[in-house]
Amino acid sequence: MSAIVTLKSVVKRYKRGKEQVEVLHALDLEIEQGDFVAIMGPSGSGKTTLLNLIGGLDQPTEGEVSVAGERIDRLTGGQLAKWRARHVGFIFQFYNLMPTMSAERNVELPLLLTSLSRAERKRNVATALDIVGLSDRAKHKPSELSGGQQQRVAIARALIADPTLLVCDEPTGDLDRQTADEILHLLQLLNREQGKTIIMVTHDPKAAEFASRHLHVDKGQLADGSRAAA
Repeated sequence: MSAIVTLKSVVKRYKRGKEQVEVLHALDLEIEQGDFVAIMGPSGSGKTTLLNLIGGLDQPTEGEVSVAGERIDRLTGGQLAKWRARHVGFIFQFYNLMPTMSAERNVELPLLLTSLSRAERKRNVATALDIVGLSDRAKHKPSELSGGQQQRVAIARALIADPTLLVCDEPTGDLDRQTADEILHLLQLLNREQGKTIIMVTHDPKAAEFASRHLHVDKGQLADGSRAAA
């Protein structure tokens, strides 16, 4: 399989007052198309920074970031926003749903930026909600849904534009164990049956077990990643 994500000698520094703090140090990484990768590490290790660089939410101070064959470190802010809309589905710990909108309207939001007709958007939304098992909750607002159901809506929204990869930041961090496992099984299903490339930051070893590859970030550097047994 070919690499869908490639990072070469990536350095990320932030300004903290008058100081420059280096969060990632000359990091190299390749992720293959169709992989399910769990990124783990202690708090402050740089794992979320790494995820944000892959998802185009941030840009490196030095080095190259290529995703889906494009050097995204060279893109301007506007170009990067268009690139994200086309290639990345985001799933966060807190579901980031619009509280006044129904599940189907929340899922439809990314499609409002496309040229799809209303009928096409409606069909795509119905398909996405069906994939996550929420067809019967389409008209419900977030306050009428459980945490697990809200995260399923967020996953449907992430899938709606058929992204190249799914970027997940602690997607089960706000859920109980049983509900978390249901969400992780769903992600695993999307990876295995739809071939979605998934990159997930988690602090939870049990969540990482659902991934096929584990990467450990510590003090801004990548420890050797392991591949789960088939």
